Amino acid sequence: MPPRRSYDQYCSAARALDAVGDRWTLLIVRELLAGPRRYTDLHADLPGVSTDVLASRLKDMERDGLATRRRLPPPGAAYVYEVTPRGRELLPVLQALGEWGQAELGERRPTDAVRAHWFALPLLRLLDGEGLVEVRLEEGLFHLYAGAEEGPVYGDGPAPGEPDARLVLDTATCTALGRGELGLARAVGEGRVEVGGEGTLAKELREEGEKARTGRAF
Repeated sequence: MPPRRSYDQYCSAARALDAVGDRWTLLIVRELLAGPRRYTDLHADLPGVSTDVLASRLKDMERDGLATRRRLPPPGAAYVYEVTPRGRELLPVLQALGEWGQAELGERRPTDAVRAHWFALPLLRLLDGEGLVEVRLEEGLFHLYAGAEEGPVYGDGPAPGEPDARLVLDTATCTALGRGELGLARAVGEGRVEVGGEGTLAKELREEGEKARTGRAF
C-alpha cells in the first residue's frame, strides 16, 4: 500500500485532513455510521464513486484506524466494513459540516441522487434526549439512535424494536429542517411532522410542538 499523502504541516487540522481530506472518505464514514456495510451496499449508496476509488479509500481508512473489515459467519459468509471508535468520533464533524452546509443545499438539482437515510444526520442534530426513533419519508424508512454514545447512529428500514417515537413527514418538510428554515418543534406544532409512540421522546416532541403552536416556544 502506498504511503499516506500528507500536508507535512505540524497542525492538528492539517493532520486531520491527512486522514479524512480525500474525496469520499467522510461520506464513507457517514454510511458506516449505520453499522456494518458490505462493499456492494457502500457502492450502491455512494452514487458516483468508482469501484477503484472506493476500494482505495476503504484500504486507507483501515490503515488509518477509521474502519475495519471482517467476515460474517455462515450463512452470511460476506465481508463487511465497520467504523472504529476512532472513526465514530467523526460524527460531530459530519454534523458540523452538515450544519455549515445548510446554506449550500439550495433546491435539489435534477442530477442529485437522494437516499432516505441521508436525512438521518440532519434530523439527529435536531433531536434532544435519548431513544430509538423511526422515521418515514416518501423515499423510504430509516431509524435513529438519538443520544447513543456507541454503536450505530442510524439504520435503514424499520426500527429493530419498539421505537420511543415515530416520525412521519414529507421530503419538503425534511429538506426545510435540514436547511435550517424550520425548527422541529414548529414543524410538529404545524402538523408537518406527525409524532407517534408513547416513549418519553415522543411525549417531549408533542409537548414542544404544542408550545410552538400556541406561541410559547419557537
